Amino acid sequence: MRLSAATTAERLLPQRLALRARPLLGRIDAVLSGADARGEAGRMSVIAFVVRIVSAVIAFASQVLMARWMGSFEYGIMVLVWTTMIIVGGLSCLGFHASVVRFIPEYRQHGRLAELRGVLVSSRLFVLTISSVFALVGGLGVWLSSGWIESYYVVPFVLGITCLPMVALSDLLQGIARAHSWALSALLPTYIVRPLLILALMALMLATGFAPDARTGILAAIAATYATSLGQLLGLTRRIDAGLPRGPTTIRFGHWFAVSLPIFLVESFFFLLTNADVLMVGFYLKPDDVGIYFATVKTLALVHFVYFAVKAGAATRYAEFTHGEPEKLAAFARETVSWTFWPSLAMAAAVLTLGEPMLSLFGPGFAAGYPLLFLLVLGVVARAAVGPCESLLTMSGNQNICAAVYAIALVLNIGLTIVLIPQFQLWGAAASTTLAMVFEAAALSFTVRRRLGIAMVIFLPARRPA
Repeated sequence: MRLSAATTAERLLPQRLALRARPLLGRIDAVLSGADARGEAGRMSVIAFVVRIVSAVIAFASQVLMARWMGSFEYGIMVLVWTTMIIVGGLSCLGFHASVVRFIPEYRQHGRLAELRGVLVSSRLFVLTISSVFALVGGLGVWLSSGWIESYYVVPFVLGITCLPMVALSDLLQGIARAHSWALSALLPTYIVRPLLILALMALMLATGFAPDARTGILAAIAATYATSLGQLLGLTRRIDAGLPRGPTTIRFGHWFAVSLPIFLVESFFFLLTNADVLMVGFYLKPDDVGIYFATVKTLALVHFVYFAVKAGAATRYAEFTHGEPEKLAAFARETVSWTFWPSLAMAAAVLTLGEPMLSLFGPGFAAGYPLLFLLVLGVVARAAVGPCESLLTMSGNQNICAAVYAIALVLNIGLTIVLIPQFQLWGAAASTTLAMVFEAAALSFTVRRRLGIAMVIFLPARRPA
């Protein structure tokens, strides 16, 4: 039995209010029902949004506790190391974590089960192999360059590298679950279970006598990552095997890799663009500054999560509509812009209102990052104003031009940080990121309009593709 918002309102609200709310609640029921592609995408986006909100609360609380347990210096070290591992782990998928979101729905829809079995098996083996190679090369690189790295970074980086294969596997499994529209299986392990487990293990280790430093935090993160990734692998494998009959397997690795490589460039540029400011702050400034800047960025995470939630629900629907349904694709793409912009704008206002006391929770000195929020939020809202353009381009076969846009934005961002951070410290990092995000949003929206004829800008009138 499905819960109905309209029926619930009639039972709980006065009759007059229930009648006024019925049209809006009816639309909500239609979106959440999953009766068609739009409903399924809306339902997945809502689930993803709720999970991301809960995750944001958990992440914020855990980062506050970590900062208070470790202090700004050790916290800054852990932040830089763990952010690097998340980036490199995602990159070591070489785009397969995103391309499976395109291939799996296509093969399911057309009954190409042999190729479906092939991409499910090959993607997992390939990602585990490549990420292990990344880990070995990274460990060797840290060892060889230990004379040029600050001594307090060497051991934490060596420890962090050991969990690269599990970070990569988790990203791939999330993509496989999204491709099946299994929102909870995709999001819960990474965004709910893993941060809670890191926090619990850190608390346990401190209680048993471990030092409250970055090494202890990274050890807790490694253990939690292995546990959640392996658990997710077992759960998804069992669920896929139950719904996919045994039969022949077709491997088209060359085709899959050719499609995944441009997506890898898109995703890698996006990951780097999203996190380059933290990495560059770590390169130029002290761990204390890294901690303050990262805490400020974490405070904005709730606004970011609206964008990622809509992206999670919309990608598979984009892939389905690109096969000969341009009018449906245009209408749905325009809807996703509204889904992204208005909640992001509301949450941005809330974060700016509450930002200073939220940052004060991290400990002494962290509230210094509050003024940066007013600059950083401009880039986040600009990205929200055009919706998940990069997913639309990637799923419609325009991943090459999308990668080029991100490459230019990344070069712009890094170039600005090189110039501005030495001059203006954290303000330089925030300005660089904001300008790069505004450029990214404008360039992606322009590309979608030129390539697909769809106006993905919140206040621009829609235009049907020719």
